[in-house]
Amino acid sequence: MPDVVVPHFCTLFCPPLDTSPGIARDFVANVLRARNLTHLIDAAALCTSEVATNAYLHARGIGSLLWLAIERGVVRVTVYDGVAAKLPAPQRLAPDGEGGRGLTIVDALAEGQWGTTTGAPLGLDGRGGPGGFDGPGGFDVRDRPAGPVQPDAEAYGLNHPKGKGVWFSLPLVPKAAALA
Repeated sequence: MPDVVVPHFCTLFCPPLDTSPGIARDFVANVLRARNLTHLIDAAALCTSEVATNAYLHARGIGSLLWLAIERGVVRVTVYDGVAAKLPAPQRLAPDGEGGRGLTIVDALAEGQWGTTTGAPLGLDGRGGPGGFDGPGGFDVRDRPAGPVQPDAEAYGLNHPKGKGVWFSLPLVPKAAALA
């Protein structure tokens, strides 16, 4: 892991194709590999795959926008879609049920550091292509801290009222190493 992490932001527009969750997963893994954050790749890739798959399956619209931030001791990934719908939440399912476990996996890997945000960057409203790339800060559905500060698109009038985002954060330094 590098001694000093320079803030780094990346975006990826994912068209409404069944290959998009895999492309999003590989994009996050490649950015983390390039930034020498290989210890986070497995958890970040799986969380990204789950969140991007939810966007593909439940909010087809025109696709989704992935925003990745490396800053202030965390990696944060937000996947936005342009479909106004109920905010996602973990499901309680029977052990033999199919599907519905994605956010439970994200919750476990991100150690509860995930949440949702209403709205989506301009242009991601089901009528056009990818728009602004600022990621508004999210609120955690379980009243946990929202994690690192992101540019607030809503405050600048850049947030479209339709759509939603799901984010997760992973610490750059694992908790066990931070306590040592």
